Amino acid sequence: MKILVCISHVPDTTSKINFINGDSEFDTNGVQFVINPNDEFGLTRAVWFQEQQGATVTVVNVGGPDTEPTLRKALAIGANEAIRVNAAPTDGFFVAKQLAEVIKQGNYDLVICGKESLDYNGGMVPGMIAGLLGYNFINSCIDVKIDGTSVKAIREIDGGKETSSTSLPLIIGGQKGLVEEKDLRIPNMRGIMTARTKALTVVEPIDANNSTKAVKFEKPTPKSAVKLVSADNLDELVSLLHNEAKVI
Repeated sequence: MKILVCISHVPDTTSKINFINGDSEFDTNGVQFVINPNDEFGLTRAVWFQEQQGATVTVVNVGGPDTEPTLRKALAIGANEAIRVNAAPTDGFFVAKQLAEVIKQGNYDLVICGKESLDYNGGMVPGMIAGLLGYNFINSCIDVKIDGTSVKAIREIDGGKETSSTSLPLIIGGQKGLVEEKDLRIPNMRGIMTARTKALTVVEPIDANNSTKAVKFEKPTPKSAVKLVSADNLDELVSLLHNEAKVI
């Protein structure tokens, strides 16, 4: 079984977010980038298939040379090889077109994407890839078992879970549940050294137009200062809740 894991290169959640050029671009200065958390769950599950069922695992990213350390980390975790599509991921449809081409060229059986990336939270790329290729698709996937070409998967739905049966080739939009957080792989020294010798192939993008463009970013409104009210001054508390907070 050939597995492709799509990796997004995203800011660490502890990073301070700023924008430049009239709030039209994300300021990467001083920002630490990591593997998108939803993708990391998928990568760990793929490595499990590699160990248990002899699957080969390839990771792919659409991005510039600055994303290669993230791909190398994925290789250190256990992926066999990596592909970088040499283009800026400025639009979800553009990214989906590039990944669909990689999938066609590699003839992969299972494609694991995160259901959404931590930065833009678009949640559109996995479904777009499935639509472009005509592959089966399961989103918000929290468990997947494969026997030959038969697949049994569980996904989260509002108020519960849904179990589905399908077949390969398949694209899933994964999240926490594919593996538990305690099972995520941390690269060890042997993995880091081995990753240096694994293939990282750079391919040029196919022609594809962006369907959308980010015009402006805006930070959430800062939280207002907290007002402390004495425990024995209930009248003031009621007045503030009624007149300022307007919750009563």
